Amino acid sequence: MTLIRTPAVAGQFYSASAGELRATVATLLAEAQDRETPAPKALIVPHAGYVYSGPVAANAYALLQPYRDRYQRVILLGPCHRTPVHGLALSSADVYRMPMGDVPLDKIAIASLDIPGVQIFDESHKHEHSLEVHLPFLQAVLGDFTVVPIVVGDASPELVSQLLDALWGGPETLLVVSSDLSHYLKYDEARAIDAVTCQAIEEFDAGQINHDMACGATPVAGLLIAAKRRGMQVTTLDLRNSADTTGDRGFVVGYGAWMFV
Repeated sequence: MTLIRTPAVAGQFYSASAGELRATVATLLAEAQDRETPAPKALIVPHAGYVYSGPVAANAYALLQPYRDRYQRVILLGPCHRTPVHGLALSSADVYRMPMGDVPLDKIAIASLDIPGVQIFDESHKHEHSLEVHLPFLQAVLGDFTVVPIVVGDASPELVSQLLDALWGGPETLLVVSSDLSHYLKYDEARAIDAVTCQAIEEFDAGQINHDMACGATPVAGLLIAAKRRGMQVTTLDLRNSADTTGDRGFVVGYGAWMFV
C-alpha cells in the first residue's frame, strides 16, 4: 500500500489545477533573471504564496534548468509552522502528491538516518507549507527526482548541519533550504533587517541569524555551518519583499534567494 502525503496548500499558495500551476511556474521561470552559473549544490529559497515570493524563488530555480539531468535527489528542509516537533521530522510517506504529479521520497536515505533528534513524525508534515510549495518548481526544472523532506522544529543548527553531512551526497544531490525573511514590518524597516540577514549569509555567520530575521533561521544556519566547513562560495540571487512583488506597501514580508557552489 502506497502511503501518500496529500497537498496542504494547493489552491491557496499555488493553483490546485495542474494546467494553471504548470503555466504559472513556466511564466515565473521565463521572467527570471538570465544568468550563467555553475551547478548549484545548495539553494536558500522563500516559501510564501507564489504571488508574493514566486518571482524570488524563480530566480533560484531557473539556475537548475541547464543541469536538469544532473540532479536525482533533493534534500528539502523547511521550518515548522503548524505542528511543533522537537528536533527534525522525517516523513513515512512514499510520495508527496502534487497537482503536477507524485514526487517519490528517497526511502532508502530516510531509513539510513540514525541521528538522535531526527525522527519520523508525519503530523509535522501533514499541514506544513514550507516544503510543499517548492515541489512544483522542482518538478518543472528537474523532471524526475526523489525528495527527502525534513521539517525543522526545536533543534540546533549543529543538528541540521549533522543531518546535511549525512545526506550531502555527490553532484546528484541538491540541498534546498526554505525560509522567508522578516515578517510584517514597515517597508524600510524590513529592508534594513533583511540587508543584515543577507550580509550574515554572505559571510557564513550562522550565529547572527535569529527567528525574527528569518522563520527558517535554524535550517539556514545549519546550511551555513556545513557550507563554511566545505569552503563553499555563496551568491545572493535576489532580495526583495512583498511590497516589491505585489505593490502593497503595508506591513511586508521579506524574501531572498541564495546559491551555494
